[in-house]
Amino acid sequence: MSQTIASPTPSNTLRRLVVRVWSDPDSRSTAIGLMAVLLFHLLLWLLGPLLLRYDDVALANRPHTTSREFNIEIAPDTFAKAPPKPKDPFKFVETNPDAPENTPDKTNNFAAQNQQVAQEKPTPDGKSDKPAMEGKKDFESNQIVSGRLSQPIEHVEAQPPPSAVPEADQKVMPPKAEQNPLSGSEKFEGEAKDGIGSNLAKRLDNARPIPEKIDGVKNAKEMEGATSMQPAIDPKRPRARPQVVKQQQVRPAILAENKFGTTNIGNIAVDAKWSNYGAYLQRMIDTVQIQWERLILQQSANPVVGSTVTVKFVMNDEGRISQIVNVDTTANETSSRACVSAITDRAPYGPWTDDMKAVLGTQQEMTFTFYYQ
Repeated sequence: MSQTIASPTPSNTLRRLVVRVWSDPDSRSTAIGLMAVLLFHLLLWLLGPLLLRYDDVALANRPHTTSREFNIEIAPDTFAKAPPKPKDPFKFVETNPDAPENTPDKTNNFAAQNQQVAQEKPTPDGKSDKPAMEGKKDFESNQIVSGRLSQPIEHVEAQPPPSAVPEADQKVMPPKAEQNPLSGSEKFEGEAKDGIGSNLAKRLDNARPIPEKIDGVKNAKEMEGATSMQPAIDPKRPRARPQVVKQQQVRPAILAENKFGTTNIGNIAVDAKWSNYGAYLQRMIDTVQIQWERLILQQSANPVVGSTVTVKFVMNDEGRISQIVNVDTTANETSSRACVSAITDRAPYGPWTDDMKAVLGTQQEMTFTFYYQ
């Protein structure tokens, strides 16, 4: 008897493998996971092209609808670099003419002369460009000193009442000099007729050939060039000495209170730099001030104390007032008219310099405020 062993077929081998894997719980779970992964990738490969399509989808217009446009515009300077912050404007100030010339290191003030801030009593840790001063609170002023715009006048003190004799008729008499008669006398003594005798005596001062002594001033000098029409001087009533009263040549001012001053010691002054425009403005302001005071006296304006008049006007480069823009006043009509006339009557104030034209152009709007106190 013979036996033969047949080789297993591939299908039987696969079947046995599946049965063995499925009968083991751990192998079964692993097999299920592998089949799930394979199924997921198969579906992704089949459905991916359909889900990622970019074909345009035509939409039907709804009835009763109108087309609408939504535009976005970006301003050209939205992303542009911000311009630099403009510098503070220059400010005109009126300086103290008695303060010395001194150019400040840095300031935005301009005036008719160079000055560096100073005051008589220093302020501890003071760093202001204006001196500390007493004045009106909550008030803006570009002045630091007050005075009058007038020429110095000669002031003569009161004299005692004149004498009865007119001054022109009095004569200048030289002081009376002391005079003494000559000492000694001639005597003729002896038997001889031709003999001469004499007496020796001490010679006195101011000896003169006079019969009697005259009392007076010793060593009196004669007055040369004296005339009989010169007035005599009474030693008991001396004439008063003429004095020149010095007035500060600046405009009357309403000073503003400033508590914070400077550590610099000297005549009161403010930080300012000279410029042609500053010198021009100072001459113009002084001229307007003098004309305004003259008009007040001539017109008898009688303004209300505390009233103000603000005049806004335009000046061209020829120094002429081309336009009165506005007049804001709390004074009466006569007082208001005097302020406007003070500006226009003395125009033109002279042509501008080339550097003034470069800064101001061909015209400039200005505002003057007049205070009746």
